Amino acid sequence: MKALIQRVRHARVEVAGEVVGGIDQGLLVLIGVERGDDRARADKLLHKLLRYRVFSDEQGKMNRSLTDIGGGLLLVSQFTLAADTGSGLRPSFSSAAPPVQGEELYDYMLAQAHLQHAQVASGRFGADMQVHLQNDGPVTFLLES
Repeated sequence: MKALIQRVRHARVEVAGEVVGGIDQGLLVLIGVERGDDRARADKLLHKLLRYRVFSDEQGKMNRSLTDIGGGLLLVSQFTLAADTGSGLRPSFSSAAPPVQGEELYDYMLAQAHLQHAQVASGRFGADMQVHLQNDGPVTFLLES
């Protein structure tokens, strides 16, 4: 699994003009599910997302996690993160999980996030989504499990 995380001041996801999820300060996380991913990988990635220290402490150093600051977590499925871009001028999606597997793992991770964190929002799997955000920093990292 891959997660592109962005530290945000606020973010929201719209589907057909309707806001389906939004957060204030926290992490916008784009999730890509690859073939061979399973619940253990989803658990490992979620553990890291909640504890990854990307928020500033009193000295301005990245020493606080999402859990530490009580920030929002906005999970958005994005199969294009699983693309193979190593050759040619067009991405290949052969490494992406089939939609049924991708949706199952995304839903699982979202359910686990709700159990482990107070402020969780999401996009809609497979939908044409518009993601609006104010990146804080900017701070962006690619995590893999």
